[in-house]
Amino acid sequence: MFSTLAQAGKYLGQSMRLMVGLPEYDTYVAHMEKTHPGQPMMSYEEFFRERQQAKYGNGKSGGCC
Repeated sequence: MFSTLAQAGKYLGQSMRLMVGLPEYDTYVAHMEKTHPGQPMMSYEEFFRERQQAKYGNGKSGGCC
């Protein structure tokens, strides 16, 4: 029972972070370790900045260009 509650809590937390737009650094790290071993990995701060840039762009309105 407790493992099911813990798993539900994990998914609830992940869902809440995604709803407010917080990036999943742990997911990124797991992906990099599994899929791209040996390649440099962004720090949390670099990852957060990159996700913010991807979400909001460079301050110009009207798309990516």
